[in-house]
Amino acid sequence: MTMKRILIIDDEQDIREATQICLEISGEWEVLTASSGAEGLVTAASEQPDAILLDVMMPDMDGLTTFQKLQAHPLTQNIPVILLTAKAQPAEQRQFTQIQVAAVITKPYDPFTLANQIEQVLIAAKS
Repeated sequence: MTMKRILIIDDEQDIREATQICLEISGEWEVLTASSGAEGLVTAASEQPDAILLDVMMPDMDGLTTFQKLQAHPLTQNIPVILLTAKAQPAEQRQFTQIQVAAVITKPYDPFTLANQIEQVLIAAKS
């Protein structure tokens, strides 16, 4: 079985580390991390991960701006993006649906089901 690669873009180090551990424990993911949208854009283009977990609330360049830049770049526009957000208001959920992200996972998420949730999103994205 081949390892899938996922890029976590989150400005909070503890969240990056906890998420990375959860995904690596599942044994199916090789995890790349970036601490900012700008770093994430560079990593996504050079590493071509199978999916991106993207925090919405970040300083400098927020998740939605980062997502738009990923979509605008030929090397990264086809990578499924899953937003991680503490914001689950109906208006924001509608906004997320309109921008064609693969899925939205709300924080705090269950670390034990995260790998499975991502797997389900990727299966749905391919169909």
